[in-house]
Amino acid sequence: MKNKPELPKATAERIPMYYRYLQILESNQVKRIKSQELSKIVQVPSATIRRDFSYFGELGRSGYGYDIYLLKETFAKVLNVKQLEQIALIGVGNLGMALIKNNFRRNPNLQITVAFEKNPELIDTIVTGVPIYDMNMLLQKIKENQITTAISTVPSAHANSVLQQLSRAGVKAVLNFAPERLDVPEGMTVRYIDLTSELQTLIYLSDYQQEAVDQI
Repeated sequence: MKNKPELPKATAERIPMYYRYLQILESNQVKRIKSQELSKIVQVPSATIRRDFSYFGELGRSGYGYDIYLLKETFAKVLNVKQLEQIALIGVGNLGMALIKNNFRRNPNLQITVAFEKNPELIDTIVTGVPIYDMNMLLQKIKENQITTAISTVPSAHANSVLQQLSRAGVKAVLNFAPERLDVPEGMTVRYIDLTSELQTLIYLSDYQQEAVDQI
């Protein structure tokens, strides 16, 4: 793919999600999948999936479905997964600390490089190479490092305030662990982690894999 296709905004926003689930499918030794099957996993109508994929050419075949590896590699090029993406972490509680210590070790192209916290016991410390700053330093440090992606693990009561600060710092993409929907600033994309949905997907994948084994 020499040039990236021009995609509708809604389609572009779904590509990272598709890529993530394709990685999961591949790790479970799934070789191909039909749009109806993928629809159950990603909770997107199969017609929408087929339309999204059509922007990238003929990726599937009628009766066969889509090749998992081909899809994953196609979306990897679109997402520039080989380019290092620096990430700011907001909130270093139990979840935030776990994220820092793991720090996307399976994907060297993603890395938490700075973190921000209000707890004075954590401020000005370094955890597995990641410096933790006072929240008052957020604007300065994110601009200094030219970071455009962040993860927020702060409680719902503070999530909107953090989102506004990140917007002023120039952050364009936020992964948010607060379940409530937020007032998203213009020009920013926010994704929400819904643990219930993730568990349902995990259960489906487990059942799907067992069905595939039974058919062998």
